[in-house]
Amino acid sequence: MPNDLESYRQALLDLYLRLPDTPCRVSRHDGRLVQQLWERRIPLPTVETAFLLASLRRAARRPDAIPLGPIRSLHYFLPVIEELLHTPLHHGDDYLAYLGSKVPLRPAADRTTLCQDRNNGEPTSQF
Repeated sequence: MPNDLESYRQALLDLYLRLPDTPCRVSRHDGRLVQQLWERRIPLPTVETAFLLASLRRAARRPDAIPLGPIRSLHYFLPVIEELLHTPLHHGDDYLAYLGSKVPLRPAADRTTLCQDRNNGEPTSQF
């Protein structure tokens, strides 16, 4: 786990903003949740696993199911974070790497371009 809040925040939000169906920027409520996760000493690998697991669960829905809307907040992942805290996975880094290989993360540059496209070419702040 990073030694300071800013490093934790940066790592967590960088991954969050690169996930499929997430917004182009974080809200002040998301920032507050990051602070709470830090204060609770939730390890970054636990949060990362929750992000990837929730993203894979969304992607694995039946093709004929009603499409889900975009993820609007970091709070979307909180139930999965809590699930992992109560029932930890004991597969280690290999499982995290496996999950990461299954979720198509956007490179940071693509995220900026995508946000500009959504805002009629106007740049959008990511943080």
